[in-house]
Amino acid sequence: MTTASFDPGQPCPCGSARPYADCCQPWHVGQPAPTPEALMRSRYTAFVLELAEYLSQTWHSSTRPSSLSLEGSPQWLSLQVLSAGTRGDRGQVHFRAVYRSGDGFGYLEEQSDFVLEQGRWFYVAGDTREGTLKPGRNDPCPCGSGRKHKACCR
Repeated sequence: MTTASFDPGQPCPCGSARPYADCCQPWHVGQPAPTPEALMRSRYTAFVLELAEYLSQTWHSSTRPSSLSLEGSPQWLSLQVLSAGTRGDRGQVHFRAVYRSGDGFGYLEEQSDFVLEQGRWFYVAGDTREGTLKPGRNDPCPCGSGRKHKACCR
């Protein structure tokens, strides 16, 4: 999927409940994200839409990989921002992203560090941990359908 194939009127994949056109799309087309949380949400959406170039452009040059392939990436399903804040030209965002893994679900939780340089926030690095989600029968399905897990993706 790319920005060209994603309807800008649909809810943004980052979970903000705002239309993509009013949320992450402006950052994807070149405007600087105003906060570390906005940048992190736009980077999550870039993973969903497979925008590798945007991910590279918003990764700080001191830690940016020389190449980035999104081939084999999981199917990202939802994002939850647990906390976010700034102190001067530094920022941190703690988030949890849920993805489909084979016939089950997993999560990536990260405490991300950001830096502000020349009016733009950049992702520096993150302390991550991953795990398997095991929703109960009556829990909401992690796929985001709004249905109970027992009636959805089991």
